[in-house]
Amino acid sequence: MKIGNLNLVHFRNYLKLNLTFGQKMNIFVGDNAQGKTNILEAITILALTKSHRIGVNPNIIMFDQKKCKIAGSIKKNRVLTKLSVEIDEDTKKLSVNSSSIKKVADYISNLNVIIFTPDDLEILKGSPSIRRNLLNIELCQLSKEYLLIYNEYNKLLKTRNEYLKVLFNNSIADVNYLDVITDKLIDKAIKIYQKRKEFIDLINCHINSNFNNISGDNDLSIHYITNVIFDNYEYETIRKKLKHTFKKNYLKELNYGMTIYGPHRDDFYFDYKGNDLKYYGSQGQQKVAVLSFKMSEIPIFKDITGTYPVLLLDDIFSELDVKKRNKLLKMIQGYDIQSIITTTDLRNINKKYIEEADIFIVKNGNVERR
Repeated sequence: MKIGNLNLVHFRNYLKLNLTFGQKMNIFVGDNAQGKTNILEAITILALTKSHRIGVNPNIIMFDQKKCKIAGSIKKNRVLTKLSVEIDEDTKKLSVNSSSIKKVADYISNLNVIIFTPDDLEILKGSPSIRRNLLNIELCQLSKEYLLIYNEYNKLLKTRNEYLKVLFNNSIADVNYLDVITDKLIDKAIKIYQKRKEFIDLINCHINSNFNNISGDNDLSIHYITNVIFDNYEYETIRKKLKHTFKKNYLKELNYGMTIYGPHRDDFYFDYKGNDLKYYGSQGQQKVAVLSFKMSEIPIFKDITGTYPVLLLDDIFSELDVKKRNKLLKMIQGYDIQSIITTTDLRNINKKYIEEADIFIVKNGNVERR
């Protein structure tokens, strides 16, 4: 999967921008606050319909403008697809090959991306919701079924929480209706648990070797945490345990007015030599661990979708010392993958990689190929 070109209109600091990318490594060079990260953000929105940054849609629209547009052409297995996302203050319009797409589930997966930014250290250090969000984003790209199940689960979760409040305030409300909702919720929860466990197992097939290749260190893995403990992840095992858990904790959930068990409370942590890296690792080790996680996704995407994703790396060189950044570039070059990298300078990078890359200079919202 490769991005052929990217067109921006009124997006952040770009009045108009037309870019044609190289097939392998693309490096965007410029000082801070010139617009390098905005390019990666636009690609992320084109892929996922939303930004990896925190904020509402109007923030991405150029000042004094009412809407913005991101468009691009994607080549996947020799098939060319044209994507477009148009955003104003209230709406978001999606299109594929000029045909309007109403459902996000029908749009996502046309362009698969893996993105690493300096803020991704929060994946390791931040709240469980950040880690769940990461799992959901990646699994939704890998599986349309997961996206549909996850959306259905959230709708059922909202309905169940609302009805728990009804039951708390109304003694004659029908408890049997809660059982119906709970059974449906469990059915969706099982599939979410299984998909997440399978994905983390696949990450663990690669993450330690990536960690070693970049840092020379060893013994890194991911541990999946659920607030309901299962002996295994077979359908009936999970179903019986969840039914028992909900029945046992009915009064507790009734008093809380919310569903306190299920995959919406999942978490995972980075295990380094038997300890949680969040508490027992240096910041340098933590950065390389998160990067190793992201690099582990590359072969997973290839195996499941049949094509490599586009790799987006924001300001990655400032996060790594000279030795590690060149080891990372060597890893990237080992894949037939398109990468788009931002940096403030090209110093201390092996000349071989610079000579093979397409270099773009970014200054004040203008981009020129070197």
